[in-house]
Amino acid sequence: MPREIAFLFDLDGTLVDSVYQHVLAWKTALDSEGIELSVWRIHRRVGMSGGLFTNMLLRETHREISPELNDRLRDRHAEAYRALVTSVTPLPGARELLAHLTESEIPWAIATSGRMETAKINLDALGVDTSQVPVVTRDQVKYAKPDPDLFMEAARRLGIPIEKCFVVGDAIWDMLAAQRARALGVGLLSGGYGADELERAGAMRVFDDPADLLARIDEIGARR
Repeated sequence: MPREIAFLFDLDGTLVDSVYQHVLAWKTALDSEGIELSVWRIHRRVGMSGGLFTNMLLRETHREISPELNDRLRDRHAEAYRALVTSVTPLPGARELLAHLTESEIPWAIATSGRMETAKINLDALGVDTSQVPVVTRDQVKYAKPDPDLFMEAARRLGIPIEKCFVVGDAIWDMLAAQRARALGVGLLSGGYGADELERAGAMRVFDDPADLLARIDEIGARR
């Protein structure tokens, strides 16, 4: 019988080494609209929903926000990200971690703030079969991170109470969403946030990357 715990994974920066490609893609999209914004400011917003992401960035530039501008930015981001597809690879240990959970009959799902148009690139790089694994994208919920909707829906699809789930993510937005969902947050350093930031946002444990999490998975009660 499957164990009464589950893992809900973020995608970018958690299972796939793609955070900085997203940063560069957003920079390209913003530049195309004549919006000047430092790369570091873009990085600090990656991981939240695309709409909230662009709204927060544009507030910093005091630029009028319109649905048409949001749509153009999203489309240009997706186009620029697709151009970087050859550099998107699984993070160390990501495939092995997912295989271990599957072999141990521990349910897992993916919940990403990205839309399927860009998430599919990452899922393909990871080798995830979406007919076998629940994958929840921004297209499928009302609100994305830092709201808890993505993780709540992923837990629902697995049939596991959200309180028994580990939310694994690389950004403070994942940890905030986990807290709001009443799940246990597990942080990874592979997206560029520091351990102290992840812990302040609610991470109960912080690991370097998926390989480190797999090597020490007994520390959170999911024994090898």
